[in-house]
Amino acid sequence: MTMPSSNPAFSRGFPGAGQTQSGGWGAGPQQTYGGAPTQYDPYSAPSPYAATGRAYMTMDDVVTKTGLTFVVTVLAAAATWAMPGNSGIALALPAILIGLVLGLVISFKQIANPAATLAYAALQGIAVGGISEIFAAQFGGNIVMQAVIGTFGVFFGMLVVYKTGAIRVTPKLTRWVVGALFGVLALVLVNLIASFFTPGGLGLRDGGPVAIIFSLVVIGVAAFSLLLDFDMADEAIRRGVAPKFAWYIAFGLLVTVVWLYLEILRLLSYFRE
Repeated sequence: MTMPSSNPAFSRGFPGAGQTQSGGWGAGPQQTYGGAPTQYDPYSAPSPYAATGRAYMTMDDVVTKTGLTFVVTVLAAAATWAMPGNSGIALALPAILIGLVLGLVISFKQIANPAATLAYAALQGIAVGGISEIFAAQFGGNIVMQAVIGTFGVFFGMLVVYKTGAIRVTPKLTRWVVGALFGVLALVLVNLIASFFTPGGLGLRDGGPVAIIFSLVVIGVAAFSLLLDFDMADEAIRRGVAPKFAWYIAFGLLVTVVWLYLEILRLLSYFRE
């Protein structure tokens, strides 16, 4: 069964998936129009090990392309932070806006190629580098390293949970995570609108107890979103999609990981205050 993912990059199915056909190798006698079955010859059947002429995505493709995407993001973030003065911080907002537009295009058009994914990774790296520099200047440089460690700790922890089957991705879990995701987005939007009329809005981002609880909830939703993303990658492999689709999966995973990192960074800043 195909599970819808909370990640927008994984919500529209798999293009180019292989089709299942009936009557494969070793299917037995075949009926003819003459009414009598023909004699089945096992030596004339195609070998199940014969090359099909078509390449399919593997887990190695997903790991390699996702790793390369993350490396580009980290390098872009480091280069942005290393820029003199506030140059890197000034680039953060343009990178966020351009990255948002590019991300929406990749997601809705299901663009699966290295140029689009790596360009998005570079933009995200610039944005993350600029935002991290702001937090480091205000709360100390070690807050960024703590957020990085926390992010990859959650990532690999959820990967272990998924691979061991400790938490199984079921339709019920999928509906719960998607519902929680929309709930978080709605609360963020309402808090933003309320902040125009009341200082701090609903108190979801002012650093108080409510803000801490809300950040913990958001981190939990992002962590469970990773489970859905892992499951969709496995489903794509089972469907027999083309190898280039791994770039699309890498894009989706990057979206979730960056979201997770920024929320952990925000949570750590509350404790510093």
